[in-house]
Parts: sequence; C-alpha cells; structure tokens
Amino acid sequence: MKKKANRLDAIKMIISSKEVGSQEELLQELGQEGFELTQATLSRDLKQLKVAKAASMNGKYVYVLPNDIMYKRVGDQSASEMLMNNGFISLQFSGNIAVIKTRPGYASSMAYDIDNRESDTILGTIAGDDTIMLVLREGVTPTAVRSFLFLIIPNIN
Repeated sequence: MKKKANRLDAIKMIISSKEVGSQEELLQELGQEGFELTQATLSRDLKQLKVAKAASMNGKYVYVLPNDIMYKRVGDQSASEMLMNNGFISLQFSGNIAVIKTRPGYASSMAYDIDNRESDTILGTIAGDDTIMLVLREGVTPTAVRSFLFLIIPNIN
C-alpha cells in the first residue's frame, strides 16, 4: 500500500486537475492511481487538507484546495507522473542554509511537505512563490540533506 504523504499529494493533484464533485468520484480516481482506501479514510484526508466545495465555471460543485495551492496539470499526465514532476528545479547549499528553486507556485506546498516530516537534518523552511530557504542543523552534510529530501522530492539530483 502506498504511503499517506503520497496519497495526500495524489488527492491534491487530482482535485487541482479535474472537476471532482463527490468522494465516490475521488475514490475511483485514486483507485486508478493505485491507492486503496475507504471512504472514511478519504473523508479524514479531505479534512486534513482543508478541502472545500465550490461552484466551478459551469456551476457544478467540485472539490477545491485552500489558498489556491494547486498542482498544475501539464498535458494528460496521471497523478503518479505529476508526483515525479513536482516543480523542483535546483538545490544549492551555503553553510547551514540550503536553497531550493521551484517553478512558480510550487514552493509553499513543497516547504509544507518538508516541514511536516520528521527530520534530523532540517530545522525549518521559509517559502516564497518559487524559492524555499532551508535552515540546516549544525554539522549536517549536503548528502544527508539530499537523502532526506529525496523522500519528498523524488526527482532531486
């Protein structure tokens, strides 16, 4: 079974890229991505993500993410493919600071994912629209930071 963090990312991507109006529809979409979960688990996930319903352009009520934090679908990709294309551009280090560059709009959600994982390497993050500053713990190597970030950003080099 796939991990909760991956499932939450998939939910965000599906909601951002499709007009999904019910939990049943969302469960079907998640099933196509390889996630097996109950309606109760999905309901808890939606609550955790602060998902709401709002009228779309055609008047249908659909799920929306808070604060317009949305993943942009590029072409006709699956949520799994979109996880691999998460907006990451580069990572650079200077002393106990690291800087991640992302595509516009991706930094805050990526920083959120970093901050919500247990880490022996990173104290915290500050995010803008396309840049994340990471404050590293004393004595941590860039290799250790990359190893930790690989869990969140699979396409990190």
